[in-house]
Amino acid sequence: QVQLVESGGGLVQAGDSLRLSCAASGDTLSNYAMVWLRQAPGKEREEREFVAGISWSGGSTDFRDSVKGRFTISRDDAKNTVYLQMNSLKPEDTAVYYCAAVRSSWRPLMSMDPDYWGQGTQVTVSS
Repeated sequence: QVQLVESGGGLVQAGDSLRLSCAASGDTLSNYAMVWLRQAPGKEREEREFVAGISWSGGSTDFRDSVKGRFTISRDDAKNTVYLQMNSLKPEDTAVYYCAAVRSSWRPLMSMDPDYWGQGTQVTVSS
């Protein structure tokens, strides 16, 4: 099974940028579609929301509406790493961001049910 470790979170001001990384080990990243989800303060685990996803080949991506045009997702299978570039950050982006891997699914990226999760990285955006 794959192990996922996120990094790159932190405290920034509104309008700043961050790049989150998700390093995979234990398996080949290309075996998985990858998604980023986030859990906002005060929300339960079940309320984690889809942020971005990228297909197994990297040829397809998807984003929640509120981050379209600001966030990009990419994967470097040679480095076994997935990235989430976040620009023009807003206070409402504040959350714990989780990287997750999907082994196989017929669902759209935003509806996939991950098989493996990272531990999360905190992103805090001050106004």
